Amino acid sequence: MTVQTPAAVATSYFDALGRGDVSSAMALFSPDVVWHQPGANQFSGDHQGLDGVGALLGGMMEASQSTFQLAVAGPAMVNGELVAVPVQFSGSRTDASMDMPGIDLLTVREGKIVEVRLFSADGPAEDAFWGQA
Repeated sequence: MTVQTPAAVATSYFDALGRGDVSSAMALFSPDVVWHQPGANQFSGDHQGLDGVGALLGGMMEASQSTFQLAVAGPAMVNGELVAVPVQFSGSRTDASMDMPGIDLLTVREGKIVEVRLFSADGPAEDAFWGQA
């Protein structure tokens, strides 16, 4: 079996998310993945393993009343095992909405995403949308 390049893994990941195929996206994570969620909101901090990342993403979908969306907004930039992808993310619920650009930085080793770091254009607005713990 051939191991996919970091760029190919990132493309498969964002394609799966774009289709709403969360199980295919999750299958691209290493079992010991670490997701670093920025900010000062209920989801901020490090989330470890498939269960931790799955709980994070499920919580975001619940908090956004299933409206959270992420779309690739430009070409991926690759530096070895690091893949930086410009994104546009949005969500809304009865009392709030957000829509802003960001960067998702994936670390890919041996065909699996082992680490995720996120950057948003307006951290305070993202914190306000997600709310405090």
